Amino acid sequence: MTPTRLNLALAAALAAAMALSLLAGKVWLPATAWSLTDPRFLIILELRAPRAVLGALVGAALGLSGAAMQGYLRNPLADPGLFGISAGAALGAVISLFFGFASALLLPAFALAGAAIAMALLALLVGRSGSMLVFTLGGVILSSIAGSMTALAISLAPTPFATSQIVTWLMGALTDRSWDDVQIAAPPILAGGLLLTCTARSLDALTLGETAARSMGVDPRRLQILVILGVGLCVGASVAAAGIIGFVGLMVPHLVRPLAGHRPSAILLPSALGGALLVVVADSLVRAAPTVSELRLGIAMSMLGGPFFLALLLRMRRQLP
Repeated sequence: MTPTRLNLALAAALAAAMALSLLAGKVWLPATAWSLTDPRFLIILELRAPRAVLGALVGAALGLSGAAMQGYLRNPLADPGLFGISAGAALGAVISLFFGFASALLLPAFALAGAAIAMALLALLVGRSGSMLVFTLGGVILSSIAGSMTALAISLAPTPFATSQIVTWLMGALTDRSWDDVQIAAPPILAGGLLLTCTARSLDALTLGETAARSMGVDPRRLQILVILGVGLCVGASVAAAGIIGFVGLMVPHLVRPLAGHRPSAILLPSALGGALLVVVADSLVRAAPTVSELRLGIAMSMLGGPFFLALLLRMRRQLP
């Protein structure tokens, strides 16, 4: 399948999934609800439409970030959470909940601030070396520190209600999101996506090795900055809007790679569209599932991503000599 046909097919599937998500729920809405005179139209316009749009933005951001990371690190098991940026954003949100700043504007602001601090610390740890090993280890260190501080905040939460809020938010979900959340998340996600798109040619050159990439005019330090900023904006805004939704950035590039080819630049856009499609479909399913309370989207993605990751590891192990 040509890249153009693949992108068109994914875009059409995403449009259909978003349209279906406007009708899906514990109570399914008929097509007749699509009328300005029908009171049920407010449910579509104010509750389900922003949720679908936000799901598409978050999925696209995570899918694109995963594809860029796997291309940059030349590691098919790389995931956006490896940078420590998602853990930093989560810690920022947890701090806001810990101190009772849980308003619709303050919580995303704290999460974005946590992501920004994590990006700055990662850049300081890496320095001017441009080393991928230092880059990876720096991300692991930041994830570990942010994770331990998040656990500390949960254990020292001032009230059981605060503990419940923190744990529930960390599970990740698109429940009760509004157009305000879309307005907060969209600008950094779009900016981060633009930065990651600018790395396409450099990522292709990097497949030949760092020395060959340098000889082709690739500036490793500039590429590293673009990747840090792009992934930081995309992942930070996604965590700020929806909490932690894992495995999207790991699964989607693997699913589109056999169709799009193995060049890193060729899978960036399909990964963004595929990530948006995956999150919108998964959110529709958890919303319509016949459960007493709505299953958290982050839990559903972990239940799907865990077996996928295990199968991927087993397949890679069989391919080893």
